[in-house]
Amino acid sequence: MIILDHNITRDQTEQLQQWRIHFRQIGFQIGRPEWDDQQEILRYLHKTNRATFFTRDFDFYLPELCHDNYCLVVIAFPTLETATNIRKLLRHQQFKTKAQRCGKVIKLSPGKIAWWETGNRSQQHLIW
Repeated sequence: MIILDHNITRDQTEQLQQWRIHFRQIGFQIGRPEWDDQQEILRYLHKTNRATFFTRDFDFYLPELCHDNYCLVVIAFPTLETATNIRKLLRHQQFKTKAQRCGKVIKLSPGKIAWWETGNRSQQHLIW
C-alpha cells in the first residue's frame, strides 16, 4: 500500500492518479487531517502490511525509524516535482517491489537516493 502524507499537494496527487498509481492519503482516505504527530503515523504504519509512506517531513529521516513492516520515504525535491519522483522511485530497479522497500528509511534528493535499513548501521547512497 502506498500512503501519502497530508503535506503532498493536491496537484501532485492528481498527477499520481493520472498515472494510475494507487494510494491513500492521510487526512483524506485514512486517518485524520490533524495527524501531524509522527507517533500517530508510525502507530498506523505498524498496523498496516508492508506500506510505503511518502512525506516531505524531514523528521522521518532517522535510522531508528527503520522497521521491517514498512518503508518511509522523505522527498527533498521542490513541491512540483513530488509526483514525478514518487513514480521514479517506484519504478527504480532497486526499489520497485514492497519487499525491496520495506525495512528502509529513504531520502530522495536531486541526483541521489540515500537510505538507512534494518540490519545495517551505515547509510547507503545511490546516484540516480
